[in-house]
Amino acid sequence: MQIERIDHLVLTVADIERTVSFYTAVLGMEAVTFAEGRRALAFGEQKINLHEAGREFDPKAALPTPGSADLCLVTHASAEEIEAWLRGHDVEIEEGPVTRTGARGSITSFYVRDPDRNLIEVATYARAAAATPNADREA
Repeated sequence: MQIERIDHLVLTVADIERTVSFYTAVLGMEAVTFAEGRRALAFGEQKINLHEAGREFDPKAALPTPGSADLCLVTHASAEEIEAWLRGHDVEIEEGPVTRTGARGSITSFYVRDPDRNLIEVATYARAAAATPNADREA
């Protein structure tokens, strides 16, 4: 057996609507409602299921905690477009642009925080080598 891809992951969040608002407005994901009112965020062929802290669905992570995730999301946009988009949505860029190593090679990354303080890396493979120092640092 060989694993093909990630289908979905789960984020435990303090406020589902606040999370949906951020990921749809800032990151362009689609809000999804499924199975008895559960909420998720869809993008590409993946989705992020949302659990409200203290009201998680079983089975769940051993220590489901808002703010404990570190995700890298890839876009086809250029680094310049990513930066302009984030700044245009008043999102503070914690770090970036910086060159990192993604699953398929060199990427240019920007690090931001979602409403629960999860670390969100928005990355592109487009012209990654032209970014900045720290090229050897793993993502």
